[in-house]
Amino acid sequence: MASLWRAAKSAVGMSDDFKETVDEYDGVEFWSNPERTGWLSKQGQYLPNWRRRWFVLKQGKLLWFKDSDVTRVSRPRGVIPVASCLTVKGAEDVLNKPFAFELSTRNDTMYFVADSEKEKEDWINSIGRSIVQHSRSVTDSEIVDYDSKR
Repeated sequence: MASLWRAAKSAVGMSDDFKETVDEYDGVEFWSNPERTGWLSKQGQYLPNWRRRWFVLKQGKLLWFKDSDVTRVSRPRGVIPVASCLTVKGAEDVLNKPFAFELSTRNDTMYFVADSEKEKEDWINSIGRSIVQHSRSVTDSEIVDYDSKR
């Protein structure tokens, strides 16, 4: 999990896939019309205790805040660029916690706990959709329109 946190920190001179401190939300107006918002618990960066944070998913970024009053002047506590993620899936069996799910990169995995099964599934679906939409694995030049080849 340490490398996942290093990744979360890469937004401001840090490295890897996830960013704990944030200058890397690239002009994303996270306070306006997000794709998904809600409370999730996540493990702390330095201590393995669980902390409840307000999460915002918008334009390929999963940002978190200390409280739900997110405005233009709010500062995210961290951000994950979902394009660096490979999978998002349930993780109750890994953590032995209900409503748990994981978000994985090539290097590491970060765990979250939702408040209900429905919330967990909604987050998995939203993040999964965002991973596909923002994936760098397929560029526009590699997309083939098979219908136009007929």
